[in-house]
Amino acid sequence: MTITPRKSHVHRTVLNNGIVVIVTENPVADIVAARLFIRAGSFCEQPEKAGLSHLLSAVMTKGCDGLSSMEIAEAVESVGASLSADSTTDYFLVSLKTVTADFVEILALAARILRFPTFPELEVELERRLALQDIRSQKEQPFSVAFEQLRQAMYQNHPYAMSALGDEVTMSSLTRADLVEFHNTYFRPNNLVISIAGRITSENAIALVEKIFGDWKDTHQTISTNLYDIEIAPQSVFTHQNTQQSILMLGYLAPSVHSSDYAALKLLSTYLGNGLSSRLFVELREKRGLAYEVSALYPTRLSNAAFVVYMGTAPENTKIALTELQNEVALLRTVQLEETSLQAAKNKILGQYALGKQTNAQLAQLYGWYETLGLGIEFDSEFQDLITAVTSKSAQSAACTYLREPYISLVGQKEAIDNALNK
Repeated sequence: MTITPRKSHVHRTVLNNGIVVIVTENPVADIVAARLFIRAGSFCEQPEKAGLSHLLSAVMTKGCDGLSSMEIAEAVESVGASLSADSTTDYFLVSLKTVTADFVEILALAARILRFPTFPELEVELERRLALQDIRSQKEQPFSVAFEQLRQAMYQNHPYAMSALGDEVTMSSLTRADLVEFHNTYFRPNNLVISIAGRITSENAIALVEKIFGDWKDTHQTISTNLYDIEIAPQSVFTHQNTQQSILMLGYLAPSVHSSDYAALKLLSTYLGNGLSSRLFVELREKRGLAYEVSALYPTRLSNAAFVVYMGTAPENTKIALTELQNEVALLRTVQLEETSLQAAKNKILGQYALGKQTNAQLAQLYGWYETLGLGIEFDSEFQDLITAVTSKSAQSAACTYLREPYISLVGQKEAIDNALNK
């Protein structure tokens, strides 16, 4: 076992079988939260198996090692704890929270679920049907349709192109055997990060993880991922739908969290579309009256991310709204941000970041997430330093590099969409 010294309240340990354990000592409340990260999300799926990690997360807690779905639920609810599984683009997650006295019992249960799921056939079939209902429901939601077609246009054959749910074809074809194979491939100790936060000492937490997970042996097999190169080929995609508003999206292929431009783009996203004081909200909604809703997003990703700005507008405003949305992004390339605007965006993002670290669950999530992405727990302070160091010049440089010709995704009434695209 190797122990790496860190800040006084956060400790990082690597067990002999490869499990990384992060402990945040926070004795304020009599609560302990834990996040168990497996470095395997939907990016690990083959295209024909899209939706597999989502289905796995849905049935993970529905049976394990001699326990039925009902018995698992009773064990958790009888002590007022919470335990759930989830899947994201870049990782799989088991989350739990309980009072300190019950933490040993609930962590042991989480370990059984993580290591020995049974994937009952009836539960697999039920969750697959529910996922198919969600897929069909999303087809009726203009925003989901716009984002889906934008993502597929941008990412092409990259795993990020697919929805976490897959589509009706892939989800319908998934079997229990697929779940077993995915679990056997990626669920192993050297692919696991356990992040614990709460009223527990690092010594006790590490000893507990050793006791519960120490017999889990690493197979030493190489795990390959199917991340492909992405050819940038901006284009317009659209769907005619009889909606009350048009959904407009501009997408730009942007770098991963490991890029030196990450902080600048995160700041630009905040400046453009985060909240009622953001540039897009003030200019396009308040001053111009063009937007029902307007925002920007730049998610943190292990591989290439997407920088997206979007708005909902009245059908008759679709063409001018699209032009103005493009103009606002273009301004980032041609005009440097004023110092007051830059500082306001920094204050907003750093303030929201601080507010996101108030609970034990948030702390366990943050440090475990950073470790899983390969950033290390030091990124907590590094991120704040990187944001503070962004200048108007570096922000403009990042905009000039990445926010040039956009992918355009439109959903709305035929006449409005065709007019906007000059069809």
